Amino acid sequence: MNNYVTASVIKELREKNNLTQAELAKILHVSDKTVSKWETAKGYPDISLLEPIAEAFNVSVTELLSGNTISNMNLSANVMKSKFYVCPICGNVIFGMGEAVITCHGIQLTPCTSEEINDSHKPVITHIEDEYYVRIDHDMTKNHYISFVAAVSPDKIQLVKLYPEGNAEARFKINGVKKIYFYCNNDGLFRIKNIKNI
Repeated sequence: MNNYVTASVIKELREKNNLTQAELAKILHVSDKTVSKWETAKGYPDISLLEPIAEAFNVSVTELLSGNTISNMNLSANVMKSKFYVCPICGNVIFGMGEAVITCHGIQLTPCTSEEINDSHKPVITHIEDEYYVRIDHDMTKNHYISFVAAVSPDKIQLVKLYPEGNAEARFKINGVKKIYFYCNNDGLFRIKNIKNI
């Protein structure tokens, strides 16, 4: 975290929620002069007030501290618009079906941007009965490996976590699969849209 709750964030969120300084002060059981000091950067809220302030503004504490509030316009939770997040420290894989503020190891994660497959990351996809068998000819060393492979359909996601020194392969039920993603720990996220053309 680079900074604590800034004056501009408090003021912006208070105004966005149509609250006066006095109204916010009453909710938090502090004086309106205290709120004024926060908004003019002459003081900062006590750490014990972070959760009540976040609740008053209907945001998470993480959003409050970062100054980045999330307005989730994807309320229908369309799986096809899922975003993948990967922690650069532990390799934790998280996916969300809408906007999210996600942190791991104290780092705010940004969604991975996927690229079309290239010659050095070209999978072989075989149709076997009711499954796709996905194999990627790729190093699987401790320093360079495929971390996961995921198959996405309109109503579900199938994800297989892979590990160094294992095989870069996975099997997925075909039913409804529209896209396949895989993540290289050195080169990032790749996507396959036209599965039948691979």
